[in-house]
Amino acid sequence: MGHKVHPNGFRLGVYRNWEAKWFAPDKEYKTLLLEDVRLRRMLLARLKNAGVARIETERSSSALTITLHTAKPGIVIGKGGTSVDQLRDELEKRTGKRVRVTIQEIKKPELSAQLVAENVAAQLEKRIAFRRAIKQSLMKTMRAGAQGVKIRLRGRLGGSEMARVEWNREGRVPLHTLKADIDFGQTEAKTTFGRIGVSAWVYTGNFPTEAPPKPAPVVEEEEEAPISTLPGLPVAVPEPALVTAAVAAPTAAEPAPVAAAEAAPAKAKRAPRATKAATTTDGAEKAPAKRATRSRTATAKSPEGAASAEAAPKPARTRTTKKKE
Repeated sequence: MGHKVHPNGFRLGVYRNWEAKWFAPDKEYKTLLLEDVRLRRMLLARLKNAGVARIETERSSSALTITLHTAKPGIVIGKGGTSVDQLRDELEKRTGKRVRVTIQEIKKPELSAQLVAENVAAQLEKRIAFRRAIKQSLMKTMRAGAQGVKIRLRGRLGGSEMARVEWNREGRVPLHTLKADIDFGQTEAKTTFGRIGVSAWVYTGNFPTEAPPKPAPVVEEEEEAPISTLPGLPVAVPEPALVTAAVAAPTAAEPAPVAAAEAAPAKAKRAPRATKAATTTDGAEKAPAKRATRSRTATAKSPEGAASAEAAPKPARTRTTKKKE
């Protein structure tokens, strides 16, 4: 069997506060607890159409403060505050103490789980199909800005003879996460074929947690200044005449770039290689021997060779063709 835990009670003391804020010794605790239960039942029955989602009580030695969280504060207040005055007088008669009634408006009733469950129960009492009622409530709650919602019905759904459980969910509802802000509400729908239990879970995000402490800023150590730049000490500044002389007159080892460029001769064209002259044993130079011309050119230049070349007929060009075998 599963061990179910109430979502509100699971987060009490962590991120959620108690609805009853008072302390009493052991002898008075029982009477005050029963008084709180009766007051809550009376208020919910009387303000059934006002959309009351939560009732908080706070006690002191001689006074009782009741805070009503409602979606329709106009119904609770009434015309000119007459309904609130009547409610206050009745509470004072029941408790015998001075009662103070505070009303807080719920700006988005679609995000209140108790109001969502009461809306579904009201639709079931009007004989609306339970699946349609669930889907409409889911859509309204998600449009209002919820991150997840779950609705569960238990009983004779649709007038069936056997009771069953039907539920639907949209978004995510992390029940095991303590920091998750999950609102839970339940009520009953009184139909002609029995009572149907309605439960609703609405997840609106996480409770605001404390921001982590910011790390201390890291102070970088400044580098030690040179002795010449420390305050209070004389700074050695070169004389301007020496500086100008050093800049104006280049050193002897390093000639000025302009003078070096002018002094550098242009690259001469590559000279042709000189012919080696053969030397005799006596040391006299001997002229280089000329290359022998070809016999064809020699004969062509001579008159006899030219006449023979003209008289000789040119050989006829023959074209050989290969026969196909």
